[in-house]
Amino acid sequence: MTRPEASEKIKASCKTIALEMMELNPTIASLDDTETQEALYEASYALTKQLEIIKKKVIQLERRDGSTEV
Repeated sequence: MTRPEASEKIKASCKTIALEMMELNPTIASLDDTETQEALYEASYALTKQLEIIKKKVIQLERRDGSTEV
């Protein structure tokens, strides 16, 4: 797998996970337990934040690679 292919695969995987997380949040509200809901919302937020960090790093690498190809 080439670096561009790997970058695209990573970004696509992050997007898929993020979309699934969006569906998860309304479901958490149905649990009817405040303590559990708060913990799950915090964990969900942390995971989403980490996904954004992954995507940001991949984009930075792509930009760096692009600037060396000029």
